[in-house]
Amino acid sequence: MTSNDAGSDSRIDTVLLDLDGTLVDSVYQHTTAWRAAFRDVGVDVASHRIHRSIGMGGDRLVAAVAGESVENAVGDEVRARHKERLDERFHEIVATDGAAELLEELRTRGFTLVLASSADKELSERLLDLVEGGASLLHDRVAGGDADESKPAPDLVEVALGSVDPRRAVMLGDTVWDVESAGRAGVACLGMHTGGISTAELLEAGAASVHDTPRDLLEHLDETLLGRSQG
Repeated sequence: MTSNDAGSDSRIDTVLLDLDGTLVDSVYQHTTAWRAAFRDVGVDVASHRIHRSIGMGGDRLVAAVAGESVENAVGDEVRARHKERLDERFHEIVATDGAAELLEELRTRGFTLVLASSADKELSERLLDLVEGGASLLHDRVAGGDADESKPAPDLVEVALGSVDPRRAVMLGDTVWDVESAGRAGVACLGMHTGGISTAELLEAGAASVHDTPRDLLEHLDETLLGRSQG
C-alpha cells in the first residue's frame, strides 16, 4: 500500500464505487473486446493504447485511441461490436479479490455505498451480480446513461453524489480517469492496481492512496481516509 496526505477534515460518510476494474476483474476482457471490435471494421489499434483508455466512457474511447476520423466513420459500429465481443468473454470476468468483503465492512461501518459505473445499466447489473451480495449492500447506483458526459468528466460522480457534500465522500477507482473524474467533482479517490495502472500514475492523477486489491484496502482501511474519518 502506498499513500499520501491528501484528504479533507470533514467526516466521510459516503463511498462512491467504480465497477469495471475495481469490483470486477474486467479490464483485460474489455481491452481484448475493443481490439477485436476495431479489427472487425478493419482498424488495427494496439492493445496497449486501448488498455490505457479503459475507464473512460465508450463514447470517448474510439476517438481517443483511433482518431476522430474513425469515430465519425464507424464509432457506433465499433461500440456495438465491443458489446458483442465482451459478451463472448463475459464468462472470464470475476469479482476482484476481497470486493464483497470490502463492501460488507464499509456497510457495517455505516458508510452509504453508491455505485458509479460508466457501463450502461444492463451491463452494470450483470457485472454487479458477480460480486457476491454486492447489489444488496448498495444504497444507490448510477450508470453511464445517467450522466450527460462520461469519465473523465465529473458528471457521473456528481450524479452519484446527489445531495451529498463532496467533502464527505470518497471514491474507489482503478484508472486515472476515475481519479480525474472524482477530482473534478471535488471528491478524494482511493486507487486500485486492479486496472493495471501504476501507483505513480494514480498518485500523479491525484489519488489519495493506492492499494493492490479491495482486500488490501480492507486490511489497511484504518490507515486510509475512510478509517481516519471515523477515528
